[in-house]
Amino acid sequence: MTKIKGNNVLITGGASGIGRIMGRMALERGAKSLIIWDINEANIASTVEEYKKLGTVKGYKVDVSNTQQVQEIVAQTEKECGNVDIVINCAGIVANNETFDKQSIRDIERTISINTTAPMIIAQQFLPKMIERNHGHICNIASAAGMISNPRMSVYAASKWAVIGWSDSVRIELKQMKSKVRFTTIAPYFINTGMFDGVKSRFFKILKPEPTSKKIMNAIERNRNFKGIPFGYHFIRFCQAILPTSIFDYIFGEFVGIFHAMDNFTGRQKK
Repeated sequence: MTKIKGNNVLITGGASGIGRIMGRMALERGAKSLIIWDINEANIASTVEEYKKLGTVKGYKVDVSNTQQVQEIVAQTEKECGNVDIVINCAGIVANNETFDKQSIRDIERTISINTTAPMIIAQQFLPKMIERNHGHICNIASAAGMISNPRMSVYAASKWAVIGWSDSVRIELKQMKSKVRFTTIAPYFINTGMFDGVKSRFFKILKPEPTSKKIMNAIERNRNFKGIPFGYHFIRFCQAILPTSIFDYIFGEFVGIFHAMDNFTGRQKK
């Protein structure tokens, strides 16, 4: 597997969580350079300082929900770092665990902007040049919440359902073009990074960041089209197709406990 070696890798949300871990792994796998986009300047600085011993690292403060800023930083990134070969859209938020009737307009717009619109805009900025070079890879981190409806996370689920549909559609477009540029869609379960603190999972284990990051990097290098983590989540999609809704809701929602995972959600607490 040599897809990452010798290529410039850009990761949004790359200064924390699995984005930060995947950045380290990209350098360990021989990336020409690691480009970190994040909104937290302190995290960017500490990540660059730690990783510079592994290779070339460049960090940029970016609010991915700000389209104009994204366009400006794209131009700056390409000017200072050269062509971006691999983009991992990892930045994301979950606003709260309120039912939909209690959601604020701001939280709805912010969630969709960061989780859905931003990956599209970022991909749209880099994709034409990748197609022109016939070289590149864009990986979009969606969520298992984009494969199964879940109460108390309706807006988040909507944002990730949209990412899955969009990402896989572009994959097909590239295939029809006979392009060597690839799209990979990742749909992980809850990951223990702090973002979903308070979540309780009765059946499926909360994912560990390190092995999950490794699976994502492997999926990119192996040109995987779609990867659900854990693999058992693919079985849930099959059950959705064959079971009546009431039975599916009882088995997976109540017995397995998925519908109650967000009941005690607190999220990453601000210091």
